[in-house]
Amino acid sequence: MNPSERIITRFEQVSAIPRGTKNEAGLRAWLQEWAVSRGLVTKMDAPGNLVILVPASVGYEKNPVLILQGHLDMVCQKTPDSAHDFMRDPIRILRDGDWIKADQTTLGADNGIAIALMMALVEDETIVHPALELLFTVEEELGVTGADQLEPIMLTGRTLINLDSEEDGVFTVGCAGGGSVYITLPVSWEAQSVDDVAFELRVSGLQGGHSGEDINKHRANANKLIARVLDAIQREHPIRLSSLEGGTARNAIPRDAEAIFTCSKAGIVVCQEKFSGILQDIQDEHANLEQGLSVTLTQKSNQHVRVISQSETMAGIRLLVALPQGVSAMSAEIPGFIETSNNIGIIELKEDGLLIVSNQRSSVLFRLEEITGRVEAMAWLAGALTERTKIFAPWQPDMNSPLLKKCVDVYQSVFGVAPKVHLSHGGLECGVISDRCGGLDTISLGPTIENPHSPEERLFVPSLLNTWTFLAAHLKS
Repeated sequence: MNPSERIITRFEQVSAIPRGTKNEAGLRAWLQEWAVSRGLVTKMDAPGNLVILVPASVGYEKNPVLILQGHLDMVCQKTPDSAHDFMRDPIRILRDGDWIKADQTTLGADNGIAIALMMALVEDETIVHPALELLFTVEEELGVTGADQLEPIMLTGRTLINLDSEEDGVFTVGCAGGGSVYITLPVSWEAQSVDDVAFELRVSGLQGGHSGEDINKHRANANKLIARVLDAIQREHPIRLSSLEGGTARNAIPRDAEAIFTCSKAGIVVCQEKFSGILQDIQDEHANLEQGLSVTLTQKSNQHVRVISQSETMAGIRLLVALPQGVSAMSAEIPGFIETSNNIGIIELKEDGLLIVSNQRSSVLFRLEEITGRVEAMAWLAGALTERTKIFAPWQPDMNSPLLKKCVDVYQSVFGVAPKVHLSHGGLECGVISDRCGGLDTISLGPTIENPHSPEERLFVPSLLNTWTFLAAHLKS
């Protein structure tokens, strides 16, 4: 079996085990069983991070220990018509020429392919290497929680290769920091007026994507679009929200959103006409960017619902309209590099209030603090409560890193060309792990993955062999 097929076989086995964030225990137990079957020692810390110790090959016993690292969890996204249950069902993998993807769900190559790569490397007895510490972290997609709580005693190595980057031939040496704000706008409920009618508004068919890597690709955010439509309608006639829901992950650009609202019978025509006008504007705006976009308004005959007040509806919609979305600033030092961005990842009208989850990223710490403060200030002005998650500082690049120099030299000797050296606007665990362990020399790399954090996620199979070839040569060197 060639290396690519060996990796894919292992990836299929990983994908058969549900592993959404906070549901990693099954995969971790499976990896522990695999390690024990090979006579390998495992360690686990209180947060649930796993380390598997792999002894050095003969002749490499005195070489420095190398850490290979990936995360156990995946972002769980699916199409509206998918019946997939991420708590129970295996990811169904499909081959499409040189690409593999999933059946109406995220593929989970982010970061299941790292797990498969590490397993395949250990299983291939032709690969020679120093002592390895295979580190598998938990809850990366929640905000690098596992890495932030990693017990330093778990590791002895001083150099780390993270396998969570998504472009073949690129070495990532720094990334944005990040944090989230959970906003709750308090609401009260009452029965729909007998003189009112209900409408259902839906936004669907968007591309979505990774809120870091895809945030500069002009992809529409369903939560922002539905707020824009609702705002246009309420400016012409009073409405009252009964439900509002969109997005399922703070770090994914939402693809779908839906709302139910009521208006007076006298306002039916006004609401429908205003919807038709804003719909045309949205369709024109996104004609070349979101070809699957669908925005519909349907009157719900004889449906009686609970609603929040008109003032609470107005405040919630206006807050959603005002909150920043997308690229906030480009780097003044690195041409073409995103410095700061924001993503409105989740909205949900709940019993106690309208929940809005905003996720901020920046490669400059004080800019990250600034945009987080701006989001909080907008929420406070609307009368909402906020809860800020821990802010993770950016992973700052070290262009004089011995590991970077070594990797560049090896890559050039193997492929005859120099690799690209890159900073990422996505979040990686390298900086957090390094800080926890008193300073590690770190780098990130991986095969080509497109559209992570969306059901359009896919993995370029030929890039697996390139990643394998580089890692084998690096370990040997």
